Amino acid sequence: MSSIPATPSHEPEYAWEIATLYPEQGEWSEEEYLELTDHHNRRIEYTEGRLEFLPMPTEVHESLVQFLFLALYHFVDQRKLGKVYSNGIRLRAASRKYRLPDVIFLHREHFHARHNRVWDGADLVMEVVSDSPADRQRDYEQKLIDYAEAKGAEYWIVDRERQVVIVHWLAGSRYSVHGEYSRGQIAASRLLDGFGIDVAALFATAENVPE
Repeated sequence: MSSIPATPSHEPEYAWEIATLYPEQGEWSEEEYLELTDHHNRRIEYTEGRLEFLPMPTEVHESLVQFLFLALYHFVDQRKLGKVYSNGIRLRAASRKYRLPDVIFLHREHFHARHNRVWDGADLVMEVVSDSPADRQRDYEQKLIDYAEAKGAEYWIVDRERQVVIVHWLAGSRYSVHGEYSRGQIAASRLLDGFGIDVAALFATAENVPE
């Protein structure tokens, strides 16, 4: 007897079982996190056994990051001060945490903290704040703690929504605000004498981006 073929389904099928091959949230080891992100192009950070998936960058976000990176890179490169990168270097903070700063600088005197996969320290980090409440909370609150634990002497928060650049300076084990700068002002570094960013020029790079 011939059988009646099953009605083909147009619903997508997912191999949900593959999730069981990975640790549960809260159970990821540092090495498991590093192995995953070695072979994955998603932006993923790590906090005490949990993976934190960052939003994919928008053109607005990337235009701000590029402006910051180029300004800092040229300043550092001309003076042979150290290394500057954007969007990629994993920074190890204390307490089982790894972050991916939008822009990161390490002075040549601290190159002992450089490793191919991970940096164990940084002198200056910059974050361009994303739109979601969770991402804003992470940049404004959690990363203040994490970058202080990583001994980052200076932490810049660039907030397009508020049109401000906030420069934090590490005083002991915690950050204090060195300066909050808006349009018409130059956001000035305390760490790098002579380095500053024209706030109006910075935010102008993110104007007229189509939806």
